[in-house]
Amino acid sequence: MTTIDTEFRGSIPDIYDSHLVPILFEGYGADLARRVARDSPGAVLEIAAGTGAVTRAMAPLLDEGARYVVTDLNEAMLARAQAHHWDDRIEWRQADALALPFGDDSFDVAFCQFGVMFFPDRVAGFSEIRRVLRPGGRFVFNSWGPIERNDFSNIATETLIRIWPEDPPLFLARTPFGYADSGLVEADLRAAGFEEATIEEVERDSLALADDFAFGQTHGSPLRLEIEARGTPKLAEVRQAITDAIEQRLGASPVRGRMLALVAEAVA
Repeated sequence: MTTIDTEFRGSIPDIYDSHLVPILFEGYGADLARRVARDSPGAVLEIAAGTGAVTRAMAPLLDEGARYVVTDLNEAMLARAQAHHWDDRIEWRQADALALPFGDDSFDVAFCQFGVMFFPDRVAGFSEIRRVLRPGGRFVFNSWGPIERNDFSNIATETLIRIWPEDPPLFLARTPFGYADSGLVEADLRAAGFEEATIEEVERDSLALADDFAFGQTHGSPLRLEIEARGTPKLAEVRQAITDAIEQRLGASPVRGRMLALVAEAVA
């Protein structure tokens, strides 16, 4: 992974939250929250919370006395998440998933929505998460499935390859969709010491304006930095090219696109 892949800065967190969260993350966030809350956990850790798509779904499902700690490595993303909440039960912490600032056996459940793909060392990250879980505690997370089964992102990547055939900006394929092999996910969990692990494919559809997705990716993700580094064409032109390609493939907006995620649950 290159450094640029984790650069959620400037206006990126706000645009990510306003445009990409509704299209890509809210539905999967609600699904993940239900899985985490299933056994009424008393102490819950959220890792790589981003702008809080799951946090918003999770907080109302927890028992009144539950401890809920929400973390992210990126302070700007965490600040955006915190701006949505006034629940004083939530403890907000800037934290690196590979060096969690919590003692051993601190949580009943740890979860992460579409964040493990950004871990520079996934086995090390999973091992650290296992360390802070109580015996029998659960680690629940999702990651994107193969990009070919995620219509909006696949079309966007194909468009970028057409624009820059010699040196396309491949942030989407490289990182968000770069951890799509369920066999690898299971092997990494077992290497980290999790003995029980199940991985499920979860398909969803998303209904969106093609331009909302194109604007979200070209202005509200690290893809923006890759595009800007190439100079030309400019962001506005790339945004329009992605919008046109999605509508040519899927029809006039609002368009419906297929999505596929892997949802993993492991027991410490």
